[in-house]
Amino acid sequence: MRPDFDLSLYLVAGRPALPGKDLVASVRAAVEGGVTLVQIRDPKAETQQLIEDTRALKGMLKPYRVPLIVNDRIDVAIAAGADGVHLGQDDARAIEARRELGDDFLIGLSVGNPEEFAHSREDLAFVDYLGVGPIKATGTKSDAGAAIGVEGFAKVRALTALPIVAIGGLSSGDAAPLVRAGAQGLAVVSAICGAADPKAAAYGLLKEINSAR
Repeated sequence: MRPDFDLSLYLVAGRPALPGKDLVASVRAAVEGGVTLVQIRDPKAETQQLIEDTRALKGMLKPYRVPLIVNDRIDVAIAAGADGVHLGQDDARAIEARRELGDDFLIGLSVGNPEEFAHSREDLAFVDYLGVGPIKATGTKSDAGAAIGVEGFAKVRALTALPIVAIGGLSSGDAAPLVRAGAQGLAVVSAICGAADPKAAAYGLLKEINSAR
């Protein structure tokens, strides 16, 4: 059975985003502060290391009932018992991922603009949510496209009834305009991973999101 999920505060984390910090401890602190969904993203990791990190995070997150998504790697999601995968425009097709994963996994898809949305139309029936952005320029993903701003986000929002999480360079102060534009939540990396106190950072962001609603 596919897990329930809440896009309100979506943390994207991995060893590259947390240099010198403990991955599991940092994510635990963020979840205790209010993170509702976690994605592990570490594109340069060796497969076995990524599986081990994913298993460790999955085990930690289980009591909190916070789902764990793996960026790109369908094989790792299956091997580590994660809850789903998040695919980019250059990754496997969602229709193929659903065929391989079955109905019990979540699938997210990145869409950067209306053109990418149109290109992905055949996959939309097989995904659970869209990640739309980057909203702002971001240094945490080298292959991210051009920033689309709140206006660009709203254009994609108008094209679909799927749940959408905004992503890309987001931090404190960004929630209100994006929630008004139809975002179900915000996805962040450095706003939490780069904070001295991930728990406090998550708490502050979720408070802003809930207030914007």
